[in-house]
Amino acid sequence: MSDYPVQLIDTHAHLYAKKFDHDRAAMIERALAAGVQRMYLPNIDSTSIEPMLVLEAEYPDLCFAMMGLHPCSVQENYQEELALVRDWLDSRPFVAVGEIGIDLYWDKTHLAAQQEAFLLQCEWAIELDVPIVIHTREATALTIDLVREVKNERLRGIFHCFGGTLEEANAIIELGFHLGIGGVLTFPKSGLDKVLKTIGLQHIVLETDAPYLAPIPHRGKRNESAYVHFVAERLAAIKDIPLAEVGERTSANAEKIFAKKTTLSPKQILQ
Repeated sequence: MSDYPVQLIDTHAHLYAKKFDHDRAAMIERALAAGVQRMYLPNIDSTSIEPMLVLEAEYPDLCFAMMGLHPCSVQENYQEELALVRDWLDSRPFVAVGEIGIDLYWDKTHLAAQQEAFLLQCEWAIELDVPIVIHTREATALTIDLVREVKNERLRGIFHCFGGTLEEANAIIELGFHLGIGGVLTFPKSGLDKVLKTIGLQHIVLETDAPYLAPIPHRGKRNESAYVHFVAERLAAIKDIPLAEVGERTSANAEKIFAKKTTLSPKQILQ
């Protein structure tokens, strides 16, 4: 039962991460108390699939798994990793292909492979008619160009953890994508408040990226899904609108993006 007056959706949370191993059940309960109705789980690589699917099986009405290869996991063995992603996409439904994208913050060595992996996974999403969830770091303009290159009306989804310029936000919206907004919005020097002031709520979804990027007042600590309400409250303040409107509109956006829900049995979830 929620103690929070507004219902929210966390569109991006790594709740299967080891940082939650000691209190995962309690963390889920805190999310429910904070009004979080659903939590969407992005995959990273072969090492995250099992814990992600175990969590989905344990909370089938709350947690929903994606399948994809994160750009930071595009290494020498990326073709083997991609083959595994494809095997899983063929074996059962997933709510999205994700998280996928381009990351030039940590390592530029495998840029060509990252681009190849991203475009291939975009093709799979188009084929399966599911959204994609995009990770882009120090590569927003490049990633926008790659999405433009694909040019398919079925290609849709979220630019997760958006923190770019107004021009980049508008380019993403023109492509038919939503902006995933998380804890960075609460950081005083992020500048994201000024960008979002002019962006309509119909283009925004909320997220945490837990256990990373905790919002103020928990900045620097472990993030969790319950903290998405701090993001919602900050967005309501920036736009000078009721919190209930933020919750209702962003949740409706998330529901539309992840509209194709398939009820799976625990056996199907884990197969």
